[in-house]
Amino acid sequence: MNVIQIALKEMLLSFRNRRTLFFMLAFPLVLMLVLGTALANAFSTTASMDTIRVLVQDRSSGAAQQGFAGFRAEMEKSGFAFTDLKPGMDGAAEVEKNNYDDYAIVANSGIKLYGSDRNAVASNMTQGMLSAYADRYNAAAAIAAADPAKAASAFQPAPSGGYVKELSLDLDRMPGSMDYYAVALTVMIALWGAMSAANLVKSEIRQGTAARLVAAPVRKGEIFAGKVLGNLAVNMLCVLVVITFSKVVYHAYWGENLPLVLLVLLSVVVLSTSLGLAVSYLLKSSASGGLISLAVQVASFFGGAYFPIGVVEKNSLLGIAASLSPIRWANMALNNMIYLGDNTQVVQTIGLNAGLAALLLAASAYMMSKREGL
Repeated sequence: MNVIQIALKEMLLSFRNRRTLFFMLAFPLVLMLVLGTALANAFSTTASMDTIRVLVQDRSSGAAQQGFAGFRAEMEKSGFAFTDLKPGMDGAAEVEKNNYDDYAIVANSGIKLYGSDRNAVASNMTQGMLSAYADRYNAAAAIAAADPAKAASAFQPAPSGGYVKELSLDLDRMPGSMDYYAVALTVMIALWGAMSAANLVKSEIRQGTAARLVAAPVRKGEIFAGKVLGNLAVNMLCVLVVITFSKVVYHAYWGENLPLVLLVLLSVVVLSTSLGLAVSYLLKSSASGGLISLAVQVASFFGGAYFPIGVVEKNSLLGIAASLSPIRWANMALNNMIYLGDNTQVVQTIGLNAGLAALLLAASAYMMSKREGL
């Protein structure tokens, strides 16, 4: 009963604190809106390209000329615009002036291509298409040498309809900017609970109520359990509010297995409370709060809370820093579960967080028991 009363008291004090409402609720929701809106294009899964302009000087003849004419007709159906070089025009200069994306010289002996650095993607696409045509023409030449009657078949359109085959990756869903930041920032505030946990005991000492708590007919274990339980409840309630708001108002996608999502976030909350308590006992000075705040911000930065961190080399400085961030662990586990249906990292993350939390809580309880006061 004493444990419940102490936990309720911690919850009431936390919700009366305006800093709790700001840092754990208002700040992440506003930041989610700002980052999710500002970086929406960075998460777009589609991209459009303008027509690729190719200037052509066709010096070929005979079968080569006929083959290139067929290739050109097919490519003009796929977003390419071919223009013949007019007398007096300098093809390379036209590309330098950005009047065309590429300049191609077609001859019986081969094809020369002048690309532009201004639009490397367009130049690479043109080079790829011309390489495909050259390979087909060389195949036709080889066939003609062996059996001239079958040479024309090499230039017939492929069963797919031409030189360009369209493929699409049919994924059920990819995370948008709001989806990503809803997960990342919720994990971040779950870890921010370490900052409030670091003040669980120090606040009693500052307010002069620590001596009265120790003198009261309450065991230290009950005080410890009540404070931990109250802090866990407050932080988890804040997480639930952020999830609900992001889901209802921002329409963020949290997947089909919300209970498992909550279990991962609960493991982060337990870890954060344990970490805050352990550091507050190890560093008896007021520096513990500043150290926890710095550690949480660094973990947020390298964990991908403010910007996505993709695949990084494990031995690089960024890779090592990211691998040490609990936010990174939870982010990867949740995104793999939500979008890939892979629960492997979820189990690993929950186990790792729970194991570390148990060690830190045990260390905190031991240090508290050795003190005369709290």
